[in-house]
Amino acid sequence: MSNTDLEIIVDDPTAPEPDSPAVCSTRTVEIVVCLLLLALAVTLGIDNYATGISWDDTGPQPGYFPFYLSVILGGASLYGLVTTLLARAVPSDTFVTRAQLRRVMLVFLPTAAFCLAMQYLGLYVASFLLIAGFMRLVGKIAWWKSLLTAFVFTAIMFATFDIAFDVIMPKGPLEAAFGR
Repeated sequence: MSNTDLEIIVDDPTAPEPDSPAVCSTRTVEIVVCLLLLALAVTLGIDNYATGISWDDTGPQPGYFPFYLSVILGGASLYGLVTTLLARAVPSDTFVTRAQLRRVMLVFLPTAAFCLAMQYLGLYVASFLLIAGFMRLVGKIAWWKSLLTAFVFTAIMFATFDIAFDVIMPKGPLEAAFGR
C-alpha cells in the first residue's frame, strides 16, 4: 500500500447520530419548495401585470421582463411539482433527521435573533452578542476569549464602516449614547 492510498479518518464527537429519526422526506421538501416558488411566481406575475407588461412608444413597460420571468418560474415550479407528484412509486429518501435539524437550528435561530436584535440594538451591539454567543455556546470557547474576540471584531467593523468609509449602518441606543 503506497502513501497515497492511506485515508485518515477523524471522528467528530459532535456529529449527528446516524440512527436519528427522520423529520421529513425529500419528496415533501420538493413539493413544499415547488408550491412556494409557484406562489412567488403568481405574486410577481400579478404585480408586474399591474405595472404593465406590454410595449409602448418608448419600448417595454417596467413589468415586461419581470412578468415573463415569473411565467418561466411558474412553469418550472409546475413542472417540478408534477414530476414529484407522479414519481410516487420511487421511495423517498430522508431529507433531514432530527439530529441534523437540531444542528441547523443551532445556527439558524441565533442568526434570526441577530436580525431581529439589529433592528433595536443596532448592527454593532447585535454583532457583538452574536459573535460572543456563538463562540461560547457553539464553539465552547472561554468567555474571556469570546468577549475579547467579539469586541475586537466589532470595533474593527465600526472603525472600518462608520469612521473610515462613513457608511450608514443600523445604529442602536448605545451608539446614540456616544453621539454617533
